[in-house]
Amino acid sequence: MSGHSKWHNIKLRKGKADAQRGALFSKLSKEIILAAKSGSPDPEANYRLKMAVEKARENNVPADNIKRAIARASGAGEREIEEIRYEGYGPAGLAVVIDAATDNRNRTASEIRFLFTRNEGNLGETGSVGWMFDARGIIDVESGKFDEDALTEKALSAGDGVIDVRFGSERSEILTEDTALGKVREALSAEGLRVTDAYVGMEPKQPVHSDGENLRKMIAFLEALEEHEDVQRVYSNLQLDEAQVEALARA
Repeated sequence: MSGHSKWHNIKLRKGKADAQRGALFSKLSKEIILAAKSGSPDPEANYRLKMAVEKARENNVPADNIKRAIARASGAGEREIEEIRYEGYGPAGLAVVIDAATDNRNRTASEIRFLFTRNEGNLGETGSVGWMFDARGIIDVESGKFDEDALTEKALSAGDGVIDVRFGSERSEILTEDTALGKVREALSAEGLRVTDAYVGMEPKQPVHSDGENLRKMIAFLEALEEHEDVQRVYSNLQLDEAQVEALARA
C-alpha cells in the first residue's frame, strides 16, 4: 500500500474514538457538502455524494446531520464551504498534497503554513509537488475471508481499469484509473467484498522510503496534518514497509 493509505488506516484503527468523534463528524459532513455541491443533491445521481453518505453512515453520523450537510450545499444561511488543495515539502524533503475543506480560506492557509514551518517543511505553490503524483481511484476493502490470490482474482474480474491490488491481512487497497472508480467499486461489492472507502486520490509516481529520525519526523508531520479540523485527506510519497506498519500500529 502507499504510505498515505497505510498511515491513514492505522490512524483510523488506533482509535481515541470518543475524543475524535466530533472532528470525524465534521470532516465527514464537509465531504458531504462538497460532494453535493459538485453535482446532484440526490446520492443516487451523484456518485461522490453516495460514497460520502455511505461513509458517514458507517461511522454513525446521525441521519439529521447528513440531511443538514446536503441542505447546506446550497449555501442558504451558511458560510460557504470550499475545497482547497495545498502542496509542499515536509521534513527530509517529503512531498505532500493536502485536500482541505474550509469556510475561511485565509485562516486555513495560515494554519497549514504554520504546520509546515513547525515541522521543518515549506508550503509551496500550486503544482510544486503535484507533478510527482497521479490521480487514481483508491478503493479500501476488508480482506475478510479472501487470501491474496482470491482477492486479486476478484479485483481483476471487476473489469477494465484496475491497476494494482495491495493486499493486507485485514484491509486491502485496490488502485484503479480515476475514471473507473465507480464501476470497479460497484463490481467489487457485487462480488461480496465490503468496501470501506472509495475516492479519487493522489498516488506518488516514485515512492520514497525512510527510517530513523527522519521517519519519526515525517510521521509526526503527517499526523499533525491529519488532525487539523479542515484537512480531509493527506497524500505523501512516503512508502512504509510491513515492519514499519506493524510498529506504527502497535505504538
